[in-house]
Amino acid sequence: MNEHVLIVDDDQELRELLVDYLGRNGFRVTGVEDGNGLWDTLERESVDLVILDLMLPGDDGLTLCRNLRARSPLPPVIMLTARGDDTDRIIGLEMGADDYLAKPFNPRELLARINSVLRRVREWPVEAGALQRYRFAGWTLDVNTRHLISPQNVVIPLGSREYRLLCVFLEQPNRVLTRDQLLDLTQGREATPFDRSIDMQVSRLRHRLGEDSRDAEIIKTVRNEGYMLVGAVTREG
Repeated sequence: MNEHVLIVDDDQELRELLVDYLGRNGFRVTGVEDGNGLWDTLERESVDLVILDLMLPGDDGLTLCRNLRARSPLPPVIMLTARGDDTDRIIGLEMGADDYLAKPFNPRELLARINSVLRRVREWPVEAGALQRYRFAGWTLDVNTRHLISPQNVVIPLGSREYRLLCVFLEQPNRVLTRDQLLDLTQGREATPFDRSIDMQVSRLRHRLGEDSRDAEIIKTVRNEGYMLVGAVTREG
């Protein structure tokens, strides 16, 4: 079955254009106008990716993205906005969005971003009988639910970016990973000058792990080199 893309945008003309364009490019597409349509669709069907407008009636895109993060499994999210404000972009990414595109945009660019995000998601498959969880420093990462479980057995949902970043660290413990390597492994791109997105993601992941960046014990900063997850990691099937 073709991958299912859900478009949440109250601009009917744009929504219909994208439904038609993505449908002609091999996707199964559903278009809805607000958060109610989003939740109704997710209750009825499996969704592989959500295209989410920032400005919506009722709950806005940031609120919906934050609430989506609590779902298991979490569908990847591309946010759309009529405002090219860097603050909105940063907040959107911090809320768990996988990518961000400012309006107006060329549908071909959106298609390229959808394919890029889905390609990254496919690189983290969970197959029956395969890896089920990682254990490290008293923590557990459940790869089926993408939940992080604390030593106190508290379940902590992770966004797609946080999940991929933690998986990269857990697959290569006690090894220094540069910012370029982390960006390539998690997002399939190289760092641009002054790009601090990995630093933000590491900081957010540390917060999930209850760590302070100045005194981190699990994910350590290696000065002038990058980051390293320290300690033993156990993989369980």
